Amino acid sequence: MSNSKNNQVTIAFLSLGFRPFFLGAGLFAALSVLLWMAVYTMNMNSGFMQLSPLHWHAHEMVYGYGLAVIAGFLLTAISNWTGLKTITSYPLLILFLLWALARLMPFIPSGFSLLVMSISDILFGIYLVLAASRPVIQARQWNQVGIISKLALLVVANAGFYLGALGILEHGTRWGTYAGLYLILALILMMARRVIPFFIEKGCNLDTPLINWRWLDISSLILFLVFMISDIFHVSDVLTTLLAGVLAILHGLRLSLWHVAGIWTRPLLWVLYIAYIFIIVGFVLKAAAYFLNISPFLALHAFALGGIGIMSIGMMARVSLGHTGRRVDAPPPALTWVFMMIIAAAIIRVVVPLVDDKHYSLWIMASQCLWIAAFAGFILIYLPIRQMINCY
Repeated sequence: MSNSKNNQVTIAFLSLGFRPFFLGAGLFAALSVLLWMAVYTMNMNSGFMQLSPLHWHAHEMVYGYGLAVIAGFLLTAISNWTGLKTITSYPLLILFLLWALARLMPFIPSGFSLLVMSISDILFGIYLVLAASRPVIQARQWNQVGIISKLALLVVANAGFYLGALGILEHGTRWGTYAGLYLILALILMMARRVIPFFIEKGCNLDTPLINWRWLDISSLILFLVFMISDIFHVSDVLTTLLAGVLAILHGLRLSLWHVAGIWTRPLLWVLYIAYIFIIVGFVLKAAAYFLNISPFLALHAFALGGIGIMSIGMMARVSLGHTGRRVDAPPPALTWVFMMIIAAAIIRVVVPLVDDKHYSLWIMASQCLWIAAFAGFILIYLPIRQMINCY
């Protein structure tokens, strides 16, 4: 009886991409920031790490946490879009273990640790691109090419980071980190354009579809691409500032067109809406940094913690509920507290230092604690969900 139950849990864990990767992302988000807090805030000795603490933190938030969420989401969503199965069972386990190995290697005391980390991480990325591409190609859904191409570019950007970390490419670590951040942001903006209006229309029982102007879609996409290139490669600070300001206006206009009063009574809607607001705040702060004496890391964390962090935990919660037969219109009450904690973490990390920068270290620590608590809560809610096998 016990063996049968264990086999069921194992099969459930590997039955679809969101199960292992959302759990892995949640655990890694909490544990990695706990370690970062110990190193950055509490001055713990980091001599055992094979990367500098700053490079490790930046890289792992993008390519460790961020790519795990993307892997779980895409392997699940593509199955829905195409009607074809994505990888499961042992192929999915191999993909997950490649990701996990890369996360562990920085702490292995060996001269080859960084090389092994880079190989396993790049193999993970290539395998993910192939796994996501196969059903898209088989179903001839060429409208998904934009997503696959961004995923492939993430592999290239990650390789650039490792070439920098290994001393081969002079600016590789910076280029790879920022390119990864902006590519994930581009993926989020693309998916948000697809799903947020649909979720709002369905969740608020709207009779007419929300407004989406094609010129707004095209212009925001092109301008973001130019903004990304300009900022990564320091093409022009003036150009980057101008583009950031225009993008703030364009995305602010888009979000205003999606506003419906009913979203504020539904946690799985307002969490995504607030995440989008933080992306806009990131553009505003990016533009403001050119004129005001404010830290460039505020815009960075508005994008990363506020935009990507809040959006990803909201989407993980929604996908986990929807794909295990649970009601997305009646999520567990504890999820509201999880969302409030991560939103508070973003406000304290991004907004509060604008008002009081004298206690900057204190605000960072408070934000880290709230982030850890939010993901600990998410894991506690998510663990029993992943064990359901017959509800997908």
